[in-house]
Amino acid sequence: MDRVLKVLVVDDSAYVRKVVKQMLSRSPFLEVVGTARDGREALELVAQLEPDVVTCDLIMPELDGMGFVREQMARRPLPIIIMSIASETGEAALTALDAGAVDFVQKPTALATEKIFEVSDELIQKVKAAAEIPMARVKVAPPTAAEAPQPPDAPVARKELADVVVIGISTGGPQGLKQLVPQLPADFPAPVAMVMHMPVGYTEMYARKLDELSPLEVREAREGDLLRAGSALLAPAGRHLTFRRQPDGTVVAHLDSKPFETPHRPSVDVLFQSAAEVYGRRVLGVVMTGMGSDGRAGAAWIKAQGGLVYTESEETCVVYGMPGSVVEAGLSDLSVPLDRMARAIREAV
Repeated sequence: MDRVLKVLVVDDSAYVRKVVKQMLSRSPFLEVVGTARDGREALELVAQLEPDVVTCDLIMPELDGMGFVREQMARRPLPIIIMSIASETGEAALTALDAGAVDFVQKPTALATEKIFEVSDELIQKVKAAAEIPMARVKVAPPTAAEAPQPPDAPVARKELADVVVIGISTGGPQGLKQLVPQLPADFPAPVAMVMHMPVGYTEMYARKLDELSPLEVREAREGDLLRAGSALLAPAGRHLTFRRQPDGTVVAHLDSKPFETPHRPSVDVLFQSAAEVYGRRVLGVVMTGMGSDGRAGAAWIKAQGGLVYTESEETCVVYGMPGSVVEAGLSDLSVPLDRMARAIREAV
């Protein structure tokens, strides 16, 4: 990064504003150019200071975080990162993402300095990534119905079909999955398992919302869940999702905190590797929008077993980091825009 990014911090707590400013100031590439106590003041400061990124609380007087996101996106779209507590504002945070916020960070429930600084590195990383997001790619509202799928540009010829679809996604994921998953029919012939990088406390409610929109049965994965056609499991935040084949041949979900050394928990790499080990060549791995390279090593495991790997094309990614890393490693069989991904997946199974 060759420039210093301007950040506006919005929170009704003076203490949180101070600590978040200190957190961001740890990076020489970030400058907090202002702080606001509520959404109304934030709108004024955005116009005056023209920040590159805004971090925003949700529960505030005058104009709350949701109101700020909606109004600011209508005036001039810019990257907004929500900082909230899942137990208090989980539903609102997911709605803010639908309204145009690009990412969120879990605000610690205990406002001791050491607790807040635990998320410092994550916040700095997400602010830097958010500044690079082409806002034209950020959907301001979820689709009201599944869009008519279009055929992919070049389907991969293959004799064997996939018995499982595993999906990895991060930044831009809540919006991306809301467009993709509802396009898969109720009689989809393979189970779907998904890893999305979300703070603890959000995955269960997100899975419920996705289930409401989708013909598939979607839910947060639980220990021992049966992998079956017509269902989709979302890995719970804080735990890896893997598979175990039972003596009768069925496959069930297994949740574990190990391995500890992965940058993310749940990890796309861990899910993909397990799918390759249990299902062999009959795996379709899909790597979608997100920063970083989670999924690249897992894609290599799938390819080593003879499976397929699809990546979301750069033109529709909010952040091209994850799929880009797979493409650069030569592991992608097909690069597909988001609006064509459901059709490509259906053809592979």
